[in-house]
Amino acid sequence: MLVPVFRDAEGELRVAIVVRADDGGLHGGQLGLPGGKPEPGDPDLLATALREAREEVGLAPEDVDVLAALHPFDTRATGWRVHPFLGRISPETTWRLQEAEIVGVLTPSVRVLADPASRATLPFTSRRFTTPLLVDGIDVEGNVLWGMTLRLFDEVLPRLLAGEWDV
Repeated sequence: MLVPVFRDAEGELRVAIVVRADDGGLHGGQLGLPGGKPEPGDPDLLATALREAREEVGLAPEDVDVLAALHPFDTRATGWRVHPFLGRISPETTWRLQEAEIVGVLTPSVRVLADPASRATLPFTSRRFTTPLLVDGIDVEGNVLWGMTLRLFDEVLPRLLAGEWDV
């Protein structure tokens, strides 16, 4: 999984998150990060993260400056072990979406996402979850950021804001 970050023209630190297609799958309609399962041709988990970012949003591996391998963690719903990598990208990145899986890319401010005032109990619905699930989340342009991605951000965003990595 790749956590793509950049500074915009005003110097604001931003993170690129994907809007997953609401296909009725477990993660359909959710906000997340480019990523997926390793394939036999991937030499390591970083290669998996970069390949998935290319496939899902058209981000070429050579356009990612990998800053850190982040601490792996397990998802609660599926029990998968996630291996995230932090990568600096250009603010002028042109997204090419794999439309069967990804319907948009949002680039919210890291500062806003890390602000406790942004958190609320929000209803999440999708084709799979037709009855609203009340989740701890953040509204990002009318979408609910919650679950594993939010847990990862809780760990990483304060460190980004503290300047741990040169972004």
